[in-house]
Amino acid sequence: MRSSTVAFYTLGCKVNQGETDALAGLFKARQYQTVSFEERSDVYVINTCTVTQLSDRKSRQMIRRAQRRNPEAVVVVTGCYAQVSPEEVQAIEGVDIIIGTDQRQKIVELVEDYKKVGEQIHAVEDIRSVTLFEEFPAHADISKARASIKIQDGCNLFCTYCIIPYARGPVRSRPPESVIKEAKRLIQEGFRELVITGIHLGAYGTDLNVDLGDLVKKLCRLEGLHRLRIGSIEPQEFTPSLLEALTEPTICPHFHIPLQSGSDKILKSMGRRYNRQDFIDICTKIMSMLPDGAITTDIIVGFPGESEADFLQTEELCRTLQLAGVHVFPFSPRRGTKAATFPGQIDRKKKEERVQRIQEISRHLSYRYSQKFLGQRKEVLLEEKVDRHWTGHTDNYLKVFVPVGEDFLEDHTLRGSLQIIELKTVREDGSLEGVLSVL
Repeated sequence: MRSSTVAFYTLGCKVNQGETDALAGLFKARQYQTVSFEERSDVYVINTCTVTQLSDRKSRQMIRRAQRRNPEAVVVVTGCYAQVSPEEVQAIEGVDIIIGTDQRQKIVELVEDYKKVGEQIHAVEDIRSVTLFEEFPAHADISKARASIKIQDGCNLFCTYCIIPYARGPVRSRPPESVIKEAKRLIQEGFRELVITGIHLGAYGTDLNVDLGDLVKKLCRLEGLHRLRIGSIEPQEFTPSLLEALTEPTICPHFHIPLQSGSDKILKSMGRRYNRQDFIDICTKIMSMLPDGAITTDIIVGFPGESEADFLQTEELCRTLQLAGVHVFPFSPRRGTKAATFPGQIDRKKKEERVQRIQEISRHLSYRYSQKFLGQRKEVLLEEKVDRHWTGHTDNYLKVFVPVGEDFLEDHTLRGSLQIIELKTVREDGSLEGVLSVL
């Protein structure tokens, strides 16, 4: 008798990616075999995103693709889009089970229930009433080079453009002892790098009266851990304790700090809790502590009321601070958020033009940052094969391509290993090529 198969498709952020890995572990524990989403499967799980209108549309497309691939399959829709717009999801032909962003530890039981009853299951709960962090074991495929630990969920900030508090509910933190236990297990499984993630990571511990900086220090000192990478942190949330933790030798010196706009007027309209100078101060502080560290950021262009002068302040700030890269997004009005009804909405063409201008700056910044490391030997975590190269990342998240001979190309033990690479050239996109210095 063959095992039942399950396929996953994930949209959105790294937290979603980690949650999909955990869901895969729940199915694996029940003897399901994971297959590619492109294959015919008995069960399809679409982990959705709702940050933009494009995310919603892409989620719907993947739901329909799963249904077409196998009309007999059980189609499960979970994640943020399912949480915020369950009625829309429910109306899509072929959707069998709808789960939001909580109680997902029940996903396999719900699939088994559906197989018996054959009636659509609606399991979306009021996320605003959830007060406890949902723990289900992280599952990290050893074929991946690094493992993520989700330590926090929810957000209390309610920025005027953001739907996430409505999709994820209030801040809930994972108890420190649970985080440490999970980290030890993943280290024992052979992972050299761990990534701590959360929807609003800097708010970790505010509901438990514990400190993120203290947790980071404890994780850094775990025996066998070579790298600890920290997810996105808001500018105002770098406490003295967290800043002190950043000097731990295990910490990866790459920090993603959302800016969103270089204009104080726009930041205030967005409902952000910092101003332009606050962002400059924290970046300057971190750069003085870790001169070779990388700081990347997020920018939203075309926010309602953003003038050309406001946008120029954003451009100037990105250049002046010499960031290592920028992720840029056009403002997308989300139903239910304040900014969706603000006057001064920017037309699509102008938003696209501003996206392109920031992308050009980002390419220049990434290239210039990478150039600093030419000729150096850096430790690279090898992750996957691309053509006749192994690729991976340095601790400061430089992407490196390493050409290798046929023997090493097929050496699967290289995945997840740390190798010393001499960096030789910078590619146009800011990634580097290097050669194995020690193998």
